[in-house]
Amino acid sequence: MDIERTLQPATRPLLDPSAPPPVTRVILEQGSLWGRWGTRIAWTIAGLSLLTALSSAGALAQYFQKDGRVVEKYHSLAKSAAAKVAIVDVSGAIMGGDGFARWQLDRIEEDESVEAIVLRVDSPGGTVSGSDEIHYRLARLAKARELPVVVSMGGIAASGGYYIAMANGGRDDVIFAEPATLTGSIGVIIPHFDLSKLMKKLDIEDDSISSGPLKEMLSPTKERTPELAARERKILQSLVDDMFSRFKEIVKEGRPKLDDAKVAQVATGQIFTAKQAQEAGLVDRIGFLEDAVDRAVELAGLTKDTARVVKYTRQRGLIDEVLGGAGPGARLSVEAFAEWTTPRAWYLCSWWPAVIASQP
Repeated sequence: MDIERTLQPATRPLLDPSAPPPVTRVILEQGSLWGRWGTRIAWTIAGLSLLTALSSAGALAQYFQKDGRVVEKYHSLAKSAAAKVAIVDVSGAIMGGDGFARWQLDRIEEDESVEAIVLRVDSPGGTVSGSDEIHYRLARLAKARELPVVVSMGGIAASGGYYIAMANGGRDDVIFAEPATLTGSIGVIIPHFDLSKLMKKLDIEDDSISSGPLKEMLSPTKERTPELAARERKILQSLVDDMFSRFKEIVKEGRPKLDDAKVAQVATGQIFTAKQAQEAGLVDRIGFLEDAVDRAVELAGLTKDTARVVKYTRQRGLIDEVLGGAGPGARLSVEAFAEWTTPRAWYLCSWWPAVIASQP
């Protein structure tokens, strides 16, 4: 419907007083029925979408990444299941501290939907303190949450790698080794290199100033008298013996069927194949990661249709991609040099300390 209205201007044009007044047409169009209801429908849909998104955020909060240091990824079984079986990966030398293994355990501790852990070990071991820390944190988490822990050994799970595998709660049928796995190497070593004779040939003298002779114990450049060398060795041997005793106690906790005599038979530093380790009672089954996952699902009271297996990866940035991992996370610094040159005890399966070891 059009309505025409004549508006009389306040002042007529000055150039032509006789000209008729201008006519202004105002057209009012009545909106269609679809236009009014279409707007209402659009706002209704937007409101419902917002409510749905908010409710989904609460229900699916477990799917969102909470820790920027690690990224959770789907691995296998039911992709949409709420209950999780988490694979914790420990690879390479175990140095301890605030590392990737610790971050994975911290992530699981915050995630109530994790109902079982598969510890994937592919490590020759590492420092005594680092191995003990991972064992402690994993055992504490598993006990507090009543989480079954199943171990899957990769190419090598020796010394400190075997040490952390003992955080399984002493359950039966929970340690799996692949057919080509090397394991065992239960023992302790404190590497020591005597370069004092070489220093003499190079006419270099270690003139360090210390508060006492034992402060320079394990120094590779300090010349010692036979009496001082014997005294140092006795002290170091006592440290090794104490740490070795703890290692054997940890083995008995993780393998309660092994008595003192059987532990003494396997705790010689020897490396075992998977078959030998199974015969000695160090592992339960020969199998792969999938077999360990199936056992963890069983112990958690889940099924393949109700369990979602996840694993964690490191968060990588652009610098990591460009430098191949030697970015800010890599410790290529004076700190790293100090770390490697600090005298320490090792639960480590390695040949290099023995090749250049000082003689008694």
